[in-house]
Amino acid sequence: MSSSSAKEQPGTSHDTFEDFYTEVKEIEKRDSVLTPSQQIDRLLRPGSTYFNLNPFEVLQIEPEVEVADIKKRYRSLSFLVHPDKNHDNQERAQLAFDIVSRAYKILENELTRKKCLEVYEEAKGRTDHMIAEKRKKLKKEGRPTEPIPEDDPAKYKHAIYVMVMKLFADMERRRQKLDQRDQEERKRKRETEIEEEERVKADREWQQNFEESRQSRVNSWHDFQSGAGKSKKTKKQKHMTGMMVPPKFKPESR
Repeated sequence: MSSSSAKEQPGTSHDTFEDFYTEVKEIEKRDSVLTPSQQIDRLLRPGSTYFNLNPFEVLQIEPEVEVADIKKRYRSLSFLVHPDKNHDNQERAQLAFDIVSRAYKILENELTRKKCLEVYEEAKGRTDHMIAEKRKKLKKEGRPTEPIPEDDPAKYKHAIYVMVMKLFADMERRRQKLDQRDQEERKRKRETEIEEEERVKADREWQQNFEESRQSRVNSWHDFQSGAGKSKKTKKQKHMTGMMVPPKFKPESR
């Protein structure tokens, strides 16, 4: 009994979610036909980002409904929250309308709707496994006939719903991680491309400057060669000038 009480201590994140979920579902049950303002509030309520990951939850329909019923529900709900029908609350109405439209697009597409239904199937499988583990534990403790909360069909359905929301949240976290990884990869790739572009540009500028200065270098070399020739000639002349010249021969007079 001590282990059971410790497991069900209040104040845990699971209990917080349970309380929040119960409150939300009670409000929705009480207001089965919500006004436009109430629908906008529902779609933008605290925690809506978490709940709105489930398109069935957004449209307030069961996953077993036909596509025609999904479309009918979308038309009804989108009409209620359309910004043109909520002049006094257009900004929030637009946000709500976008949420409804996004949910319908997911369920309208056969592939994405199938993925959502697979989430429900996985949630049911995990819930059944969790129930089986509970029964196994009770049997080991010598209480095989003791009931569990999920024996109540409503609580069983609720347990599946909670698991569905957790799975949708896990999918969203994985998607965000993949998006972040993809963005980082694109950023690294772009940085590499920029470095290569700058290197090519620098090489091109160097080659251009080298070609443009070619004639200048040729002229400089010619000037140098010309100057060197003149210098040698001048030195030779100076050398000849500095040499001793023998005196002219004069005949001896008698």
